[in-house]
Amino acid sequence: MTELKYISGFGNECASEDPRCPGALPEGQNNPQVCPYNLYAEQLSGSAFTCPRSTNKRSWLYRILPSVCHKPFEFIDQGHITHNWDEVNPDPNQLRWKPFEIPKASQKKVDFVNGLHTLCGAGDIRSNNGLAIHVFLCNTSMENRCFYNSDGDLLIVPQKGKLLIYTEFGKMLVQPNEICVIQRGMRFSIDVFEETRGYILEVYGVHFELPDLGPIGANGLANPRDFLIPVAWYEDRQVPGGYTVINKHQGKLFAARQDVSPFNVVAWHGNYTPYKYNLENFMVINSVAFDHADPSIFTVLTAKSVRPGVAIADFVIFPPRWGVADKTFRPPYYHRNCMSEFMGLIKGRYEAKQGGFLPGGGSLHSPMTPHGPDADCFEKASKAKLAPERIADGTMAFMFESSLNMAVTKWGLKTSNCLDENYYKCWEPLKSHFTPNSRNPAETN
Repeated sequence: MTELKYISGFGNECASEDPRCPGALPEGQNNPQVCPYNLYAEQLSGSAFTCPRSTNKRSWLYRILPSVCHKPFEFIDQGHITHNWDEVNPDPNQLRWKPFEIPKASQKKVDFVNGLHTLCGAGDIRSNNGLAIHVFLCNTSMENRCFYNSDGDLLIVPQKGKLLIYTEFGKMLVQPNEICVIQRGMRFSIDVFEETRGYILEVYGVHFELPDLGPIGANGLANPRDFLIPVAWYEDRQVPGGYTVINKHQGKLFAARQDVSPFNVVAWHGNYTPYKYNLENFMVINSVAFDHADPSIFTVLTAKSVRPGVAIADFVIFPPRWGVADKTFRPPYYHRNCMSEFMGLIKGRYEAKQGGFLPGGGSLHSPMTPHGPDADCFEKASKAKLAPERIADGTMAFMFESSLNMAVTKWGLKTSNCLDENYYKCWEPLKSHFTPNSRNPAETN
C-alpha cells in the first residue's frame, strides 16, 4: 500500500488539490461561474451560517458531479442500530462485557455498516442533544457502498484490524491505537483486511474539540499538530446503477442508488474535515507528589454541552506513563460519579482490573453506581513498595464519559450474549481492615 499523505493540525483552515489536477481550487472566490476543470462547487456546512467565526465549520468541495445526483432514498433494515432507549428496563448495576464476537468471514460476509451494533446511549437525535455508543464487528470491505451520518459525528476507535477509510476529502489509514473522527454528513467507505472490531462514540448536535488546558498552559495532552487530515484524492469511476449510498437519518437507515463513485472530489478547502490521531502522541500529565489525579487530565477530545465544564461526551485514555505519587494508593480510587462511564480496552491489561476486562470488551458504570479496583488490585496496591514505576506499558484503555444517563440496548443486555453476569464478584472478596483502636494501621502489623 502506498504511504498516504496528510495535512497536520486540528481545526485548521486547509486547502488541498489532487496533484493530477493542479490549479483545481478557484482563485479568490468559492463558487465561480465556471470552476477550473469544469468541476461543480458544493459547500458542506457543519454549523449554522451565523455561528461565531470561532465555531463556524464548513468546507468547499470541487467535484466531478454534485452529491445530489442519486435516486430517491428508501428505508432499509437497520440491523442492530437503534436510538430507542426504552427497549428494556434500565439497569443500575455495574455492567461488563466480554470481547464482542466478530462474525467469521467463512460463515457470513459482514461489512462496516452491517456490523454496527448499538450498545447504549441517551438523548434525542431530533433535538440534536445526546450520544450513542456502538461497536462494529466486520470481516469484509464495503464494496460499491458508502455511508454518511445525518445525526452526528462519529469517533471511531479500531481495536482489532486496520481501517482504510475513503472519504470525500481523501484517504486515511487508521490502525489500532489510532482514532479518527468522521464528522456529520461526510460520506465514507471502509476497507478491512481481516476480522475487524472496534468502538464508536456518536455525538448529536455538537462537534469534538480539544479540551481547554487552563493552568497546564499552552502545551500538553493532545497537541493540535498531531491531528492529521487527508489530502485530496478522487476517482472518476462509473458504477452504472450499482453504487449504494447509505444514510443514517433520525436513527434509521436509508439507501439510494447512483451511477458514480461519491469520492469524486478533485479539490477542497475549509475547516470541516475528517481527521485522525495516534494515541501514542498524547502528552501525559500526572501527579508527581501525592494522590491520584482525576481522570479528566487524560482527556483527548471533548464534545461540550451548553453548561460550562460539563460535556455531552469526553474521550479519555489511560496511556503508558510513570507512577511516582508518594504515600498514595496509586490505582483509580473507589468512586460514585454523576457521569456515565463506558470503558473499552484496545490492548493490554487495565491496571485496576487485571482479569476479566479484556481487549474488545467493555464496561459501563451508570451515574452514582459505585465502582473501583477489584479486590486483588486493592490488596496489592495497598502493600506495594512505592518506588517509581511504569504503569500500563503495552496497554491502552479508554473511556467514553457523558453527563447523560445512558440506557443499554436490548442487544447489549441480551442479544449479544457477551454480558458478564459475574462482574460483581470481583468486589466480593473485599474485606474490612478497620482498626478501631489504632489510627495507624502499621501499629497492628
